[in-house]
Amino acid sequence: MMSFRRLALALLPLLIAAPASAQEVSRPDYSAFSATTFLRFLNARDGEIRRSPHVGLSFGGRTISATLDTGSTGVVVAAALLPNFDQLPVIGDGKLTYTSSGRIMLGQWVTTPLTLVGADGASVTTAPMPVLAITRIACTETARRCEPSDDPRHTAMVGIGFGRERDAQAQSTRDKNPLLQITSTANQRRGYVVTAEGIHIGLTSAAAEGDFRFIKLKKMNKVDDWAGIPACISIGGQMPAACGSMLVDTGVGDMYMTAPPAQAPAVPLPDGTAVSIAVGDETASTPLYDFKVGDVAARMAPDRIFLHTSDERTFVNTGFHFLYGFDYLYDADGGYAAFRRR
Repeated sequence: MMSFRRLALALLPLLIAAPASAQEVSRPDYSAFSATTFLRFLNARDGEIRRSPHVGLSFGGRTISATLDTGSTGVVVAAALLPNFDQLPVIGDGKLTYTSSGRIMLGQWVTTPLTLVGADGASVTTAPMPVLAITRIACTETARRCEPSDDPRHTAMVGIGFGRERDAQAQSTRDKNPLLQITSTANQRRGYVVTAEGIHIGLTSAAAEGDFRFIKLKKMNKVDDWAGIPACISIGGQMPAACGSMLVDTGVGDMYMTAPPAQAPAVPLPDGTAVSIAVGDETASTPLYDFKVGDVAARMAPDRIFLHTSDERTFVNTGFHFLYGFDYLYDADGGYAAFRRR
């Protein structure tokens, strides 16, 4: 089996020498921006990321541990954890579905400021914003990991993703992203850099230093948000690759793929099957990373792969193992995603 280090060295020439794709662009200039805060994850372990990252979440009372999720948009918290929940301004009924697990979060959107806290005590605070206070958890018919509850007590998720409105998250609009609602000075470029150790909130030249590969994102139709990252998937060496979009999702340890039947040698994929992921589209793409199913030595390989075949959509959710190989940048103001090889 190829080790993670050998895999990284093998891919490095491809990452350096590959021609720019249609979406790859030059680095944006962040020199005019100075507002940034680094929140070290509560469960950071010197570059090891063994589970989804956590940050502290406070509504003015005690600080609770919450999953930092780049695969969803919106702060979702059990109503029982919200101080003075019954007295908060109500926007309306709320619903958010996590398609990976099949959990359906039901409750009310309420308005409240919140504070995110890192392991070292650094923090950022938002203006009053919508928060989904859940009073019930239901499950989809095809749920993979879900226990229904009429009295949830421990749920706390901080969703900071983008382009999720069409994936059973119709209410997950940009105003629900807490990192876009931070009260700060005017010299902040809204966005973040997620690493295995923590998250830089606010883009500056220092936060975005190094060899990032930038991808220009497209605007979504009829929705004020950026569309997902263009990407292509090849399974078992099948060519041409199938192209669609990629989601870097720190909220899960599994990988979820949708690909044409021609790309699927078997479902589930047998151990040893090669999976290659590139950024770009049918006109031009460049390799990002690859692995073999079941290769425990390759740290970027997910815990499991759930493969669905369809001729109508190509999609890959990487899971948090992606952070073993790359730091991940999202520029919410400019509409960019970027990757820096660790």
